[in-house]
Amino acid sequence: MLMRTDPFRESFRDLDRVAQLAFGAAGTLARPSAMPMDAWRDGDTFHVELDLPGVDPRSIDLDVERNVVTVKAERPPRASDADLIAAERPRGVFSRQLVLGDSLDTERIEASYDAGVLSLSIPVAEKAKPRKIAIAHQDERQAITS
Repeated sequence: MLMRTDPFRESFRDLDRVAQLAFGAAGTLARPSAMPMDAWRDGDTFHVELDLPGVDPRSIDLDVERNVVTVKAERPPRASDADLIAAERPRGVFSRQLVLGDSLDTERIEASYDAGVLSLSIPVAEKAKPRKIAIAHQDERQAITS
């Protein structure tokens, strides 16, 4: 499962995202831009989709350390000297960290990028899947020893 651990940190991050959208600030390594995300569980797989429209797939960096998945990407600034009429699409560095619970298997994460969406599939760890445990009955023990 995806875990959020610090509500104050998330609140400040949300305020940063609103400010970046309002003022058009470009993301930097120190203050990366927002990366909208959907996450859900379907059976034994946890899915994450991150919006990265217009990002070159070669600029996407996906790292896993213990149970933290870090996604970084970059949409470079325009090289043109033209006068901008509107600049609403964020540019610069994008980053997002996902803290995963111990119930997910980070060794088997699969990632794909299509139509501006980075998709991650993270299977539930075998040790976290529900399983049946046989219960021995007193009658069975006596039958075995007889």
